[in-house]
Amino acid sequence: MEQYNRKLLQYHKELNKAKTEGGKLPDEPQKPYGPGHRKSPSGLFNGMIAPLIPYAIKGVIWYQGESNVGHKYYRKLFPAMIQSWREKWNQGDFPFLFVQLHNLGEIVDKPPENAFYSWPELRESQLKTLALPNTGMAVAIDVGDVSNIHPRDKKPIGERLAFCALANSYGKKIIYCGPVYKSAKINSRKLIIEFDYIGSGLVAENGGKLKGFAIAGADRKFYWADAEISNNTVVVSSSKVTVPAAVRYAWANNPVCNLYNKEGFPASPFRTDDWLVVEEK
Repeated sequence: MEQYNRKLLQYHKELNKAKTEGGKLPDEPQKPYGPGHRKSPSGLFNGMIAPLIPYAIKGVIWYQGESNVGHKYYRKLFPAMIQSWREKWNQGDFPFLFVQLHNLGEIVDKPPENAFYSWPELRESQLKTLALPNTGMAVAIDVGDVSNIHPRDKKPIGERLAFCALANSYGKKIIYCGPVYKSAKINSRKLIIEFDYIGSGLVAENGGKLKGFAIAGADRKFYWADAEISNNTVVVSSSKVTVPAAVRYAWANNPVCNLYNKEGFPASPFRTDDWLVVEEK
């Protein structure tokens, strides 16, 4: 703090000089993390959430996660936070709806690799959080912005959250999300993928060929796969993989993918394997 105060004094001197002489304005020194700092442990909670706890609550909409990419404990911290809020409010398991990370960045035309701390793994952590009761997730894999970490088109996200709320909180008998990976089984040289929340049926967007599926054998080397819809399952194969062991879908920061249900909700990215899971790093 003493060092910060010295830098702050120097900053004001340089600032006054720049304003007087018309020079470049100096950068203000960053206040150290400590008691009272908004980024100190529990700073945001104490400043922005704790004051709300005495009041009645219907539910939560949560849109966050970009800065958590690379955090190996996120899949434990996020559900722990939800449970903590519910305990603090003491009003039961109120609805907690959240937005899965959108697509971002350059499209890389190669099958997924076993990289740690990627956006796909953060999305997977969010997907696993649906194991908590009374939670819902809006998939945003198709509404991101290539160059903007905060995509401007929020309407589809808002609508998908609204459908989650109508179904989970207000008892409407509607389809409110896209396909979610359920199980996989091997059939000869193919993997057959089953889904929950298929609605009226699975479709490829705009009636084209399914995209975004990759397949690997025991060597864990992935290849782009041939994928087709059959009886509301997705059958995945590749001539380069004789004994399939795993399938990944939309497993990239900005994947090219197009699996939806007929109600217009996109499928969540997923993988059937647990190779190099994030906690192992």
